[in-house]
Amino acid sequence: MGANNLQELEKKLWQAADKLRNSIDAADYKHVVLGLIFLKYLSDSFVAFREKLRARLVEEGEEIEAELEDRDQYLAENIFWVPPTARWLGIQERAKQPDIGKIIDEAMVSIEKENSRLKNVLPKDFARRQADIRLGELVDLVATIGFRNSNQEARDVLGHVYEYFLGKFASAEGKKGGQFYTPKSVVNLIVACLEPYVGRVYDPAMGSGGFFVSSEKFIEEHADQRHIDVAKQQVSLYGQESNPTTWRLSVMNMVIRGIEFNFGKHHADTFHHNQHPDLLADFIMANPPFNISDWGGDKLENDQRWQYGLPPRTNANFAWLQHMIHHLSPRGYAGIVLANGSLSSKANNEGVIRQNIVTADLVDCMIALPPQLFFNTQIPACIWILAKDKSGKDDKRARQHEVLFIDAGEYGTMVSRAQRALPADDIKVLADTYHGWRNKNGNYKDKAGFCKSVKLEEIAARKYVLTPGLYVGLAEREGDGRSFAEKIQQLTGNLAENFAKNRKLEQEIKKNMRGLGFDL
Repeated sequence: MGANNLQELEKKLWQAADKLRNSIDAADYKHVVLGLIFLKYLSDSFVAFREKLRARLVEEGEEIEAELEDRDQYLAENIFWVPPTARWLGIQERAKQPDIGKIIDEAMVSIEKENSRLKNVLPKDFARRQADIRLGELVDLVATIGFRNSNQEARDVLGHVYEYFLGKFASAEGKKGGQFYTPKSVVNLIVACLEPYVGRVYDPAMGSGGFFVSSEKFIEEHADQRHIDVAKQQVSLYGQESNPTTWRLSVMNMVIRGIEFNFGKHHADTFHHNQHPDLLADFIMANPPFNISDWGGDKLENDQRWQYGLPPRTNANFAWLQHMIHHLSPRGYAGIVLANGSLSSKANNEGVIRQNIVTADLVDCMIALPPQLFFNTQIPACIWILAKDKSGKDDKRARQHEVLFIDAGEYGTMVSRAQRALPADDIKVLADTYHGWRNKNGNYKDKAGFCKSVKLEEIAARKYVLTPGLYVGLAEREGDGRSFAEKIQQLTGNLAENFAKNRKLEQEIKKNMRGLGFDL
């Protein structure tokens, strides 16, 4: 299916689905819609293989009906077994029945029972939601999405539709949407910087699994130049999510793409019930929730992860940061989105922890992001890129005791009145700047107002504050020719002149007021 046709399909599906939700909140409705889409995909994949199996059995003269209902035939080909009562055609035929919600719930239960990998994954509250939505019409709508092809195209169509709906629901939910969805352009920027071609990839706050999906896409797009066999999964994916419904979304997101993963046996709190305690990841990519105040730090004061200092009980930012450092392999890289407060805060031991991380030479690059990128917050954000080994191995340049600062505050374009995104060209500029500095054959130069490579001595002189704008300075005006110091000197002079004018004006006003009899 062409890109234009796919976009048109996505748009029509969303418009139609949105009309059917009546008054139900988008946060609840997304599980209904995405659950039905997933069920349709499972059934279509099952039927496609069943038809292929039937053709083979006819050709071989085998007993057809018994073999077609042999569960092992499907599991051997990594096809989920869909019991007769859960197959889409039968569900659609009963879409207008008053108990359609109960019928779908029973279908979900039967699929989970027959496929251990889907245990506790599928949504099963359609009967409860039936009064809030036009469920029968929604079933008919989802029926228009065709996944019957037994090739990669069917999976790609589903993947696009699923990802599109995730983004639309995140936008519709606003603040709540950010709890399960990281904006695609932010994900793509981190993936482009880290280039997770081969190895163990970890996200301890995975939401709906956006970093994993983008990693797979990145590998596919760059497979030829890196001589990578995309038929074999090149990365091992490890994730964790505390929200049970979001955990289910992420599992479904991987299953529909045929991606192998380890997200633990169930949802769990990363700090208190670490599902991967022994993992050392080659790449960590994450957008943990900003500034969590009730993360239970009082119960973890002696935790081995706090190597660089005890994180404050009232803010989890540096707990997330140290958790990820703890799980990095000896040559691993991490790209972590955090609130800008992590760059400069000195409250409750945060300044000490940041100093210790910097002096341990773990900080590779700091990127200040533009505003309005996130659905759930207007809090300014940044990306920490960490490296366990900066000595320069393979194709990397030795960058011990240096940090690259990038200020991307002026990048991005508005895609709605309230939402900004980083287009592909901007992502390329930012990633190329990092790679130019990081790689042996890279071409890098400091650029005033945008990027600067800074020694740890200068960072120490600035009290270990990591705000990129503090280091990159102001951009040179085209044709100006003046240095940054000259501009600062002029600005200081102008400010002093304005202060003097204000003082003179104040004296004139007081003089006039006294002339009118007011005692000032």
